[in-house]
Amino acid sequence: MDTTGAARHAAPQHAPSEDGRNETFIERMDRNWEELLQELRVTQTGAQILTGFLLTLPFQSRFSDLDAYQQDLYLVLVALAVLATVLIIAPVSLHRLLFRRRLKPQLVDAGHWFARAGLAALALVLTGATMLLFDVVLDRTAGQVAGGSVLVVIALMWLVLPHVIAHRAEPEADAD
Repeated sequence: MDTTGAARHAAPQHAPSEDGRNETFIERMDRNWEELLQELRVTQTGAQILTGFLLTLPFQSRFSDLDAYQQDLYLVLVALAVLATVLIIAPVSLHRLLFRRRLKPQLVDAGHWFARAGLAALALVLTGATMLLFDVVLDRTAGQVAGGSVLVVIALMWLVLPHVIAHRAEPEADAD
Protein backbone atom coordinates (compact mmCIF):
# COMPACT_ATOMS: atom_id res chain seq x y z
CA MET A 1 0.00 0.00 0.00
CA ASP A 2 1.36 3.40 -1.01
CA THR A 3 1.13 5.86 1.88
CA THR A 4 3.06 8.66 0.14
CA GLY A 5 0.19 9.66 -2.08
CA ALA A 6 2.25 8.96 -5.20
CA ALA A 7 -0.55 6.85 -6.67
CA ARG A 8 -2.96 9.78 -6.47
CA HIS A 9 -0.55 12.04 -8.36
CA ALA A 10 0.61 9.55 -10.98
CA ALA A 11 0.61 10.62 -14.60
CA PRO A 12 -2.74 10.02 -16.33
CA GLN A 13 -3.02 6.82 -18.29
CA HIS A 14 -2.88 7.37 -22.02
CA ALA A 15 -4.81 5.01 -24.23
CA PRO A 16 -5.17 5.08 -28.00
CA SER A 17 -8.59 6.30 -29.11
CA GLU A 18 -10.50 5.29 -32.23
CA ASP A 19 -8.43 7.70 -34.32
CA GLY A 20 -5.11 6.38 -32.98
CA ARG A 21 -4.33 9.36 -30.76
CA ASN A 22 -2.59 8.61 -27.50
CA GLU A 23 -4.48 10.92 -25.14
CA THR A 24 -6.53 10.74 -21.99
CA PHE A 25 -10.27 11.31 -22.03
CA ILE A 26 -9.79 14.81 -20.57
CA GLU A 27 -7.10 15.64 -23.15
CA ARG A 28 -9.49 14.51 -25.90
CA MET A 29 -12.26 16.69 -24.47
CA ASP A 30 -9.89 19.67 -24.33
CA ARG A 31 -8.86 19.07 -27.96
CA ASN A 32 -12.49 18.67 -29.03
CA TRP A 33 -13.39 21.91 -27.27
CA GLU A 34 -10.53 23.79 -28.97
CA GLU A 35 -11.53 22.43 -32.39
CA LEU A 36 -15.15 23.41 -31.78
CA LEU A 37 -14.10 26.93 -30.79
CA GLN A 38 -12.08 27.33 -33.99
CA GLU A 39 -15.10 26.28 -36.06
CA LEU A 40 -17.38 28.63 -34.13
CA ARG A 41 -15.01 31.57 -34.63
CA VAL A 42 -15.33 31.25 -38.40
CA THR A 43 -19.09 30.69 -38.35
CA GLN A 44 -19.75 33.38 -35.76
CA THR A 45 -18.14 36.12 -37.82
CA GLY A 46 -20.20 35.29 -40.89
CA ALA A 47 -23.44 35.00 -38.94
CA GLN A 48 -22.87 38.30 -37.16
CA ILE A 49 -22.06 40.16 -40.38
CA LEU A 50 -25.13 38.74 -42.09
CA THR A 51 -27.33 39.58 -39.10
CA GLY A 52 -25.96 43.12 -38.94
CA PHE A 53 -26.56 43.60 -42.64
CA LEU A 54 -30.14 42.38 -42.37
CA LEU A 55 -30.79 44.67 -39.43
CA THR A 56 -29.83 47.73 -41.49
CA LEU A 57 -32.14 47.01 -44.44
CA PRO A 58 -35.33 48.64 -43.08
CA PHE A 59 -33.44 51.92 -42.87
CA GLN A 60 -32.77 51.95 -46.62
CA SER A 61 -35.03 54.10 -48.79
CA ARG A 62 -36.15 51.22 -51.07
CA PHE A 63 -37.27 49.01 -48.18
CA SER A 64 -40.76 50.51 -48.37
CA ASP A 65 -41.00 49.20 -51.97
CA LEU A 66 -41.03 45.58 -50.77
CA ASP A 67 -44.33 43.76 -51.16
CA ALA A 68 -45.97 41.82 -48.30
CA TYR A 69 -44.27 38.53 -49.26
CA GLN A 70 -40.84 40.18 -49.35
CA GLN A 71 -41.42 41.91 -46.00
CA ASP A 72 -42.57 38.66 -44.41
CA LEU A 73 -39.57 36.80 -45.83
CA TYR A 74 -37.30 39.56 -44.55
CA LEU A 75 -38.73 39.30 -41.01
CA VAL A 76 -38.32 35.51 -41.02
CA LEU A 77 -34.71 35.99 -42.16
CA VAL A 78 -33.99 38.45 -39.36
CA ALA A 79 -35.43 36.03 -36.81
CA LEU A 80 -33.39 33.14 -38.26
CA ALA A 81 -30.21 35.24 -38.41
CA VAL A 82 -30.60 36.27 -34.78
CA LEU A 83 -31.32 32.65 -33.85
CA ALA A 84 -28.22 31.46 -35.75
CA THR A 85 -26.08 34.06 -34.00
CA VAL A 86 -27.46 33.13 -30.58
CA LEU A 87 -26.93 29.41 -31.19
CA ILE A 88 -23.39 29.89 -32.46
CA ILE A 89 -22.43 32.12 -29.53
CA ALA A 90 -24.19 29.95 -26.91
CA PRO A 91 -21.17 27.69 -26.27
CA VAL A 92 -19.17 30.73 -25.17
CA SER A 93 -21.84 31.64 -22.64
CA LEU A 94 -22.01 28.04 -21.45
CA HIS A 95 -18.25 28.01 -20.99
CA ARG A 96 -18.37 31.18 -18.92
CA LEU A 97 -21.12 29.83 -16.69
CA LEU A 98 -19.60 26.34 -16.34
CA PHE A 99 -15.97 27.46 -16.07
CA ARG A 100 -13.90 25.41 -13.60
CA ARG A 101 -16.74 23.02 -12.80
CA ARG A 102 -15.08 20.02 -14.47
CA LEU A 103 -17.92 19.64 -16.96
CA LYS A 104 -15.87 19.67 -20.16
CA PRO A 105 -17.55 16.55 -21.66
CA GLN A 106 -20.98 18.08 -21.12
CA LEU A 107 -19.74 21.40 -22.49
CA VAL A 108 -18.35 19.72 -25.62
CA ASP A 109 -21.63 17.84 -26.18
CA ALA A 110 -23.76 20.95 -25.72
CA GLY A 111 -21.40 23.05 -27.86
CA HIS A 112 -21.58 20.44 -30.61
CA TRP A 113 -25.39 20.55 -30.53
CA PHE A 114 -25.47 24.37 -30.57
CA ALA A 115 -22.97 24.50 -33.45
CA ARG A 116 -25.05 22.08 -35.55
CA ALA A 117 -28.29 23.92 -34.80
CA GLY A 118 -26.58 27.24 -35.57
CA LEU A 119 -25.33 25.91 -38.90
CA ALA A 120 -28.85 24.72 -39.76
CA ALA A 121 -30.27 28.16 -38.98
CA LEU A 122 -27.44 29.81 -40.93
CA ALA A 123 -28.17 27.57 -43.93
CA LEU A 124 -31.78 28.78 -43.89
CA VAL A 125 -30.68 32.42 -43.64
CA LEU A 126 -28.27 32.06 -46.56
CA THR A 127 -30.97 30.36 -48.60
CA GLY A 128 -33.62 32.92 -47.72
CA ALA A 129 -31.34 35.93 -48.21
CA THR A 130 -30.49 34.71 -51.70
CA MET A 131 -34.17 34.12 -52.36
CA LEU A 132 -35.08 37.63 -51.19
CA LEU A 133 -32.32 39.28 -53.18
CA PHE A 134 -33.22 37.55 -56.44
CA ASP A 135 -36.92 38.19 -55.79
CA VAL A 136 -36.31 41.94 -55.37
CA VAL A 137 -33.86 42.29 -58.26
CA LEU A 138 -35.50 39.93 -60.78
CA ASP A 139 -38.78 38.26 -59.83
CA ARG A 140 -40.39 35.69 -57.53
CA THR A 141 -39.55 32.70 -59.73
CA ALA A 142 -35.89 33.71 -59.93
CA GLY A 143 -35.88 34.10 -56.16
CA GLN A 144 -37.30 30.63 -55.62
CA VAL A 145 -34.88 29.05 -58.10
CA ALA A 146 -31.88 30.87 -56.60
CA GLY A 147 -32.93 30.03 -53.03
CA GLY A 148 -33.53 26.40 -53.93
CA SER A 149 -30.16 26.24 -55.67
CA VAL A 150 -28.37 27.61 -52.62
CA LEU A 151 -30.16 25.12 -50.39
CA VAL A 152 -29.09 22.24 -52.67
CA VAL A 153 -25.46 23.44 -52.69
CA ILE A 154 -25.45 23.78 -48.90
CA ALA A 155 -26.97 20.32 -48.50
CA LEU A 156 -24.37 18.86 -50.84
CA MET A 157 -21.39 20.61 -49.23
CA TRP A 158 -22.45 20.49 -45.58
CA LEU A 159 -24.26 17.13 -45.43
CA VAL A 160 -23.67 14.86 -48.41
CA LEU A 161 -19.94 15.51 -48.94
CA PRO A 162 -18.96 14.71 -45.33
CA HIS A 163 -20.90 11.44 -45.55
CA VAL A 164 -19.22 10.55 -48.86
CA ILE A 165 -15.77 11.29 -47.42
CA ALA A 166 -16.52 9.23 -44.30
CA HIS A 167 -17.88 6.37 -46.39
CA ARG A 168 -14.80 6.36 -48.63
CA ALA A 169 -12.51 6.43 -45.60
CA GLU A 170 -14.11 3.33 -44.06
CA PRO A 171 -12.44 0.85 -46.48
CA GLU A 172 -9.09 2.54 -45.79
CA ALA A 173 -9.60 2.09 -42.05
CA ASP A 174 -10.54 -1.55 -42.58
CA ALA A 175 -7.34 -2.10 -44.59
CA ASP A 176 -5.15 -1.16 -41.61
